[in-house]
Amino acid sequence: MIRTTSGVFAAIGRLATALGLLAAMVIGVGLINILGAPPSAPWAGPPLEREPEPAPVQPGSTAPPVEEPLQEGIPGVDPGQLEPGADPVREWADEIATVVDIPARAIVAYVNADLAMRQHQPGCRISWATLAGIGRVESNHGRFAGRLLREDGRPSSPIIGVPLNGGPGIREILDTDGGRLDGDPVHDRAVGPMQFIPSTWRRWATDGNGDGIGDPQNIDDAAASAARYLCAGGRDMTTGGGWWAGVMSYNNSVEYAQKVFALAESYAEAGNRRR
Repeated sequence: MIRTTSGVFAAIGRLATALGLLAAMVIGVGLINILGAPPSAPWAGPPLEREPEPAPVQPGSTAPPVEEPLQEGIPGVDPGQLEPGADPVREWADEIATVVDIPARAIVAYVNADLAMRQHQPGCRISWATLAGIGRVESNHGRFAGRLLREDGRPSSPIIGVPLNGGPGIREILDTDGGRLDGDPVHDRAVGPMQFIPSTWRRWATDGNGDGIGDPQNIDDAAASAARYLCAGGRDMTTGGGWWAGVMSYNNSVEYAQKVFALAESYAEAGNRRR
């Protein structure tokens, strides 16, 4: 009898629980009908592009490290083990691109500019990592505003900066090229992955990929031109004075140079880790 009674009480308890849950569901449906369904969560957009942090270094004090092995070749790449026709620079760039947020195609441009300057102006000792730091700050390596850097070295659509019209925080530079490069016949605009002003491009334009054309929208040409510009005046880019003078001639801002320094340092360290 005790078991029977306990079983009956247990069954009644389970029934009461079920009826309670059913009533709660009915009430919940009623509240939704009255108040409306809760709003759905919004889709998460792409992450915001993080602004580079400036390095805590003082102007002229020091320069980012340089990968000296680049003078002898590409670190970690044995040319004798490459497939016929393989590009050792691209092999190395593919490795580095796995540990830094730089397209391999952009790394190729920066390294080739570095190697070219080591041959034609060895006293400058420009580093691919410094060129990459500038490329990151200027256009996120040709990917500004969601663009893609294509295998031909050009962004998926031309990169053209704001008009240099003397607005807040902006220099005024009247048109110098009839709008040929930037499409603006009134004011100049910086163009391409390395953001050259048309008048500066006219002086330093370089054919970095051997196609016979100097194109500021092509990252090979732009990186080679930036390397020549930074090395102007016989600068040694491995010294504190030379490095800061070069980068601040590109953009006369201490914070800008500190951001480039931090990026160049991190890129060089990543390259050294892949040797």
